[in-house]
Amino acid sequence: MVDRAEGWRRRGPLLPALIFTIIVTQIPFILTLWYSLQSWNLVRPGSQEFVWFSNYLDVFADSQFRQVALNTVVMTLGSVLIAVVLGLLFALLLNRAFWGRGVVRTLLITPFLITPVAAALLWRTVLLDPTLGLVNFMLSPFGASGTEWISNYPLASVMAALVWQWTPFMMLLLLAGLQSMPTDQLEAARVDGASAWSTFRELTLPHLRRFIELGVVLGTIYLVNTFDMVYMMTQGGPGVASANLPFYIYQRAFLGFDIGQSAAMGVVVVILTLIAANFALRLIFRSFSGEQEAA
Repeated sequence: MVDRAEGWRRRGPLLPALIFTIIVTQIPFILTLWYSLQSWNLVRPGSQEFVWFSNYLDVFADSQFRQVALNTVVMTLGSVLIAVVLGLLFALLLNRAFWGRGVVRTLLITPFLITPVAAALLWRTVLLDPTLGLVNFMLSPFGASGTEWISNYPLASVMAALVWQWTPFMMLLLLAGLQSMPTDQLEAARVDGASAWSTFRELTLPHLRRFIELGVVLGTIYLVNTFDMVYMMTQGGPGVASANLPFYIYQRAFLGFDIGQSAAMGVVVVILTLIAANFALRLIFRSFSGEQEAA
């Protein structure tokens, strides 16, 4: 009885936060489940009726939904993996001592500090504009002047902006991993005559594995919900060529006024995201616990 009272005494201060979390997350999700079982279009008054799982069948039969789901996978994983590779290269650069390293580090971090809406406007109007954009200006000697990047390559344009903004985050994470690496291992490798590539492959990369996995998981969880970049740069077009799942759900709910199907899409996305996140987090926890046991 005393142990139970002690347990409640310790958990008591956390109850307000738990109640608040339940109110702002679980109650809206339950309402979304409720709406997903109904056929309800706001442009048809009185159309609200229960159709049970019919909306879910329509979602999986929707060819546009499948295309948008594929766009989401390509956009998310492509942007995260490219950002990790670039972040690793920059982290290796900043891990060396050179004149002006603090200034370079500050400049490389800057893109991550810019709000996504401002970053999207920057890429759309300053970098990728077909007439005045810096990208066309830099590539004009190679015959690329006047290229409509956003119209011709909408998905790649959005991914470029996401990579530009998330590379600094990956760089900081991997730089922290590099600076936590024991120096005696590197010194022993140099004494044994190991090449720089062998040292990186056999020592540095295995040490950074858990940091890379953490960066991939955090980046994926965040970028799978990307909305502002798509909305500000391409509006999901042309057609659904650059639309992802959050933007497509927004279109069905606030432009198509189909509450039932958009709610069903939202539930499907949440379930798939939870499955993927749970799998990825298990890998990370296993990696960290393995490192601790090895230590």
